Amino acid sequence: MSGPVGAPEPAIGHEMNIHEYQAKDLLKEFGAPVPKGVVIYDIKEVAQKTKTLGTNNLVVKAQIHAGGRGKAGGIKLVKTNEDLIKETSNMFGKTLITHQTGPQGKKVKRLYIEEASEIQKEFYLSCLVDRASSKIAFISSTEGGMEIEKVAKQNPEKIITTKFDLKDVITEHDFENIIKVFKLDNKQKNQAKKLINSIFNLLIQKDANLVEINPLIVTKSANLCCLDAKINFDDNAMFRHPDILKLRDLNEEDPIEIEASKHSLSYIKLDGSIGCMVNGAGLAMATMDIIKLYGKEPANFLDVGGGASKEKVTAGFKIILSDKNVKGILINIFGGILRCDILAKGLVEAIKEIKLHVPLVARLAGTNFEEGRKILNESSLKILSATDLDDAAKKIVEVVE
Repeated sequence: MSGPVGAPEPAIGHEMNIHEYQAKDLLKEFGAPVPKGVVIYDIKEVAQKTKTLGTNNLVVKAQIHAGGRGKAGGIKLVKTNEDLIKETSNMFGKTLITHQTGPQGKKVKRLYIEEASEIQKEFYLSCLVDRASSKIAFISSTEGGMEIEKVAKQNPEKIITTKFDLKDVITEHDFENIIKVFKLDNKQKNQAKKLINSIFNLLIQKDANLVEINPLIVTKSANLCCLDAKINFDDNAMFRHPDILKLRDLNEEDPIEIEASKHSLSYIKLDGSIGCMVNGAGLAMATMDIIKLYGKEPANFLDVGGGASKEKVTAGFKIILSDKNVKGILINIFGGILRCDILAKGLVEAIKEIKLHVPLVARLAGTNFEEGRKILNESSLKILSATDLDDAAKKIVEVVE
């Protein structure tokens, strides 16, 4: 199935991102053409490492987990050793602010320096897991070097999406559909087919959610080359890939989310004032929706899972309260495997330990919920008990007004 449609959505959930140079190493491993380059961890390495590239025409690239580096001064073309030293010195340690970093920006702690490419044409090519159709999707466009989301919105006719079921071999018909917008000669078509196989095999074998080449270029010598690359992975599958897990750069991740992962908590910081602690991703989404319905914004997504021990709940509270914007907390638990009375005991102990200083509303439902409510009500702690989710949302919104 194919057609000029907008970009499908990749799989959601937690994803592990890697740097451009790591993505290019993987692409090279799978047989894709990439420019020759070196990674710089210390500014003192620049002169020695760049000698191996055999040219003075180089591109210096800041390595951060965010797009928009070029506009923020994170990509520079240099043609002399003097310019190389100047630009690497300016860039290393600099805080880059792009549309994806937020106003706080990201500090540049690694550089990638590669040989400059002579560009004749620029394309866009990606392979991803399309969750809407449960298929593998290839997206191809002549609008290389641009954000594909903008192209999908402004010029959807310039995007070709080719979808197929998970299988071992991409058919000739699929190949032709993916590359037809590129208008390649026979030599380039053969290179494109090899590249498509490479990124497809990489996606499947390494449990990636997305392999994106933007731009894919045709050089002045009429060859295809992956000029920039982005790969992210399904972190639920990383137990199968210790080699990929080693590529994780904790400097690029939110410290609070890292702390949450240590306690097997799924946490994502948001911009609101009401902290949420919920068991189950679907229930967490419903909880955030109803907070918004009553006029407030959730401060986080936090799923404690099925086995919320006192230690886990305590860690959850500490993580929520580390966000200074939190003015109140809503706990929404549906007891199935997790009994509400056991959770209530854990809640009481956790609240006493951390000396909670913001209003707390708790809604318990499911196994032993009446016993759970009784424990909370008799705890002498300032916990507002709610009968249902609607009641809970109203109460927490009222007390944080």
